[in-house]
Order: sequence, then structure tokens, then C-alpha cells
Amino acid sequence: MRAILQKRALRYVFGANVISMLGSGMNSAAVAWFILQATHSEMALGTLAVLQTIPAMLMLPFTGVIIDREDRRRLVMMLDAARAIVILVVAILAFRGKAQVWELYLMNTLVAAGFWMFWPTITALIRELTPDAQFVQANTFLLAGVQGGWLIAGAIVGFVYEHIGLGGVLLIDFSTYVVSFLCYFAVRKGRHVVPRPAELRADIIAAETQLERFWREMKEGIQFLRDNRPVALLGACWALFLGAMLTGIVVTPSLSERVFHAGATGFGWLNGGWGVGAFLSALYAPEVIASLGSRRSIALSMAVLALSMFVAPFSLALAIAVLIYGVMGSARGVSGVAMNTSLMEQVPDHFMGRVQNIFYFFGTALQVVLGLVVGAAAHNIGLGTGYAMIGLVYTLALVSASWSMAGRAAVAASEAE
Repeated sequence: MRAILQKRALRYVFGANVISMLGSGMNSAAVAWFILQATHSEMALGTLAVLQTIPAMLMLPFTGVIIDREDRRRLVMMLDAARAIVILVVAILAFRGKAQVWELYLMNTLVAAGFWMFWPTITALIRELTPDAQFVQANTFLLAGVQGGWLIAGAIVGFVYEHIGLGGVLLIDFSTYVVSFLCYFAVRKGRHVVPRPAELRADIIAAETQLERFWREMKEGIQFLRDNRPVALLGACWALFLGAMLTGIVVTPSLSERVFHAGATGFGWLNGGWGVGAFLSALYAPEVIASLGSRRSIALSMAVLALSMFVAPFSLALAIAVLIYGVMGSARGVSGVAMNTSLMEQVPDHFMGRVQNIFYFFGTALQVVLGLVVGAAAHNIGLGTGYAMIGLVYTLALVSASWSMAGRAAVAASEAE
């Protein structure tokens, strides 16, 4: 762990993530609560979740090539600056009492466009900056930073929202983007691009148009997955996990409002429970992964998430639900470190952007469906049904992780022969 923190560039990256996730966590919770209060409908929250995925569906097939081709630090800085401007505009509208639900939809759509390019870029940047033997430690610190920010956000947003309102929360989010931008600026100087193996003759590359080169590089990423079945199965688990996790925003506010009648404060406690569990998991995730291996850690985490989703809406008290959310956050933390580590171990640096984007594309496509179906089921049938649907998706992720273990064992056996 000390070796990771001794690297100046990684210290700035981890610090930027703590700060930016603080603002993003408060933004997400405040916007969801504002929309629920304005519409009193889980369908509206489902619409919010779906709109957040539209940019991903349009961008992810193409941005992986950009991530692998350009300076990843500069891409992150550009994304932070663009999102900060969008959020500042809506914060001003909120302070003037003119913010409308459709404007929040638009803001979240634009911010999500930046997010879906930001996250694979930052993961690829950390892969680029981290020695091979320290992937688990680097991913643990990344998770600790992300979840530490969400932890602080979840702990305070439900309590401060009623005092500073949506405009105040958005202004805090804007300020965290500014600080994050400055941290990434300090990571290193100059333009740095990941070198690629010389697989094509220089004359062939020179004869390609930019469009031909772009399509060739996209096909290279797809071909890599076709040739690496264990990685593809890991991607299926990742996509199912991502779709289920992001759909949680559809049901969590209603659990506080409809079941416990705890309002924004209860919502803050639930978010805080998840954040505490995820943050504390950074303390033991390396030991769990070292003991069980990445794939078994992922499978166990998916089982815990599935079971917790099935029982959460039937909690007898808010405190019990917060505890369950803490367990889910812990499972999310272990699985996040394990999946990122497994990906970094198996995917070459120059393929990281393209491979991740394929996984994110299918995960967000799933969220489009889940956001609408879970929102409709929770509103028209019952909140428990919505939770059960998310739990079923986590169960499918468990199955995929188990197949992934079998696939990797078969590959290892064939190589031994």
C-alpha cells in the first residue's frame, strides 16, 4: 500500500476521485429526491435512469478508440471541465427557483455523457500508471477514493438538502469538479500516449484513411474478446452488475419515503450505509481476493448483492435496511476491486479503453430496460417486485462469474497440455 501512495501521480488521481465523487454523490441523491418530490412517481426516477444511459449507448461504441489513442489525463481534464460548466448553469437556475424537471433530465444526460467516457478513461490511466504487481492495491485505493466520496455525500446530503436546497448541492458539485481538474493537471506534464505493438507494416498504416484506421481499431477490440472467452464472460458479469447497481436509484428513494416514511433523511441514511460498507471493504478486499482469487470473490459478492436485494424492502426498521445497504456496499466494494484487477491482469494496456467500453455499452443497454421495467413494477405492482427484479439480475451476474471461473480453468488446463 505504501508503494502506491509514494507515487505522486497516483496520489493526485486518488485525491481527485475522493473529491469529485463527493460532489457527484450529493448531486445524484439531491436530483433524485427533487424529482421524486416534484412528481411522486418511481416512473420519473426510471426515466432519469434511462436518460443517463442514452449518451452511453451513442458514445461507448466509439470512445474506446479515443481513450486508447489519446492522452488519458487530458481527456479526464476536458471531461471534468465540461461537466462543471453544465452543472453551474443548472445551479444558477435552481438558486433562482426556475429549475424544472426536464432541465434536470437534460443536465443528467449531459453529465452522464461525460461520466461514461470518464470512468473507462480513469481506469485505463491507473492501469497505465501502476506497476503490474500492484493492481490490487491500486484498485483498492481507487475504490476507497470513490466510495469515500460517496460515503461523505451519502452521510450529509439527506441532512443538508433541506437547508441549502438543490442549488446549494449543485454548487458544491461544481466546486469539486474544479478541484478535481486541478489535481489531474498536477499528475504529470506533457502529452503521454500508450505505445502499441508494431503489428502492421508502416506502409499499410500510412495508406489508411482516418476512418479506416478508426474502424480497424474498433474491430481489434472486438476480436480480442472473441479470442479471450474468460475475459468475455467477465464482461458479461460486469455488464449485469453495472445494470443492476445503477438501477438501484429507481427504488432506494421510495424505500425511504413509502416504507419508512423517513423522507430525505432516510434516503441519506441508506446512501450512507452503502457508502460505509463500500469504504470499509477497502480494508479487507485485498485479503479476500488474495484468499479466494478474483473470480471467486466476484461470484461471492454477486450472491450477497442478490440476496440483499431480495430482503431489503421487507426490513422491519430503517436501521435494518441501512445495515443491509452496508452489506451490499461491502459486496460492491470487493467485486469492484476484483473485477478491475482481473481486467487489468488479462487485458493489455493499449486495449483497456476499447474492452471496457464494450462492457459498459451492454451494461447501460441493460439499464435502459431495467430502469423502465423496475420503475413500472415498483409503481404499479409493489416496491418488493422492483427490488426482486434487480436481485434477479445480480443472480445472473453470479452465474456469469461462475462460468467465467470454469472458462479460465479450461484455458489453463489446455495451456498445461
